[in-house]
Amino acid sequence: MTLPSYPAKPRPGDRVAVLSPSSGLPGILPVPHELGLRRLREEYGLEPVEYPCTRKMGSSPQERAADIHAAFADPGIKAVIASIGGDDMITVLPHLDRELLRANPKPFFGYSDCVNLLVFLDNLGIVGYHGGSVMVELGRPGAMHPMTADSLRAALFTHEAYELTPAKESGSVNRRWEDPRTFDHEPDMLPADGWTWHNADRVVEGTSWGGNLEILAWLLMADREMRPAAEYAGRVLFLETSEELPRAEEVYRILRNMGERGLLKQFPALLMGRAKNWSFDRPLGAEDGEEYRLLQRQAVLRALDEYAPGTMAVFDVDLGHTDPQVVIPYGGQVRVDGVARRIVVAY
Repeated sequence: MTLPSYPAKPRPGDRVAVLSPSSGLPGILPVPHELGLRRLREEYGLEPVEYPCTRKMGSSPQERAADIHAAFADPGIKAVIASIGGDDMITVLPHLDRELLRANPKPFFGYSDCVNLLVFLDNLGIVGYHGGSVMVELGRPGAMHPMTADSLRAALFTHEAYELTPAKESGSVNRRWEDPRTFDHEPDMLPADGWTWHNADRVVEGTSWGGNLEILAWLLMADREMRPAAEYAGRVLFLETSEELPRAEEVYRILRNMGERGLLKQFPALLMGRAKNWSFDRPLGAEDGEEYRLLQRQAVLRALDEYAPGTMAVFDVDLGHTDPQVVIPYGGQVRVDGVARRIVVAY
């Protein structure tokens, strides 16, 4: 397997595409979207460019693929950023032109359902960036979290090594975007525990692969964009779960099935994201939320014990559906130093 290559980065003043490759939520919830666009301009010095589907709910897979093609093919666009995730980007993948994207590599930022495109780009040998959506991270009420803002800035503009650190605070409780008062102040945060290490007796360095566990399960079920298990050998796996709050047993079953496929044992290290533990459908209190995270950790450890007992794991890394959020280079280099308890990524 050829190692993925890093595309050129934008510079302040450059134009960047803002796409909705999954859901056109900016069309019905414009406030966080407009806030995110303003911060792209004012705090990052970039000029966002929207496309036909960016604010259009119900766009067809072909229409969303056309936006992706237009953004990547335009030499004046220096990066592509997703507005938000969704739940059906898997239907867009068959309509993507592999040769067009391969010939026009751009940094792509997104996560959740946008893992579909990150996996697709990884298979083309293009490093992507897991994190940094317009509506959620850039459009965060009150202000961007400093930890999120710093990681996103480094990922957008540099190719340098970046050391991840545990967040001192974390939040999962959201307020309704339909209510303008939501944006008057920052979300409530709680003190956060540090990382928890497992089998931390070595140093692992490799290219990353993974993302949202539910989306990866869909890709595996559809056998879409998945290579033979042995081709993932030596890579660093990173996983996280969404606001749908999958039960611990479901997390175990997905990982079990990855194990049965021969996939789980290929990864010598796992970064497990701090699980989001609150949603409008399941508004867990602080105690129940912590129990949810503990049960998920136990489920992951159970699967590792059965299928990848030698894998080193780090739990509660602030990636994915977390606040704050660090960007993970998708297909980029990651160094997990269990002895020194350090994680360094290359943007």
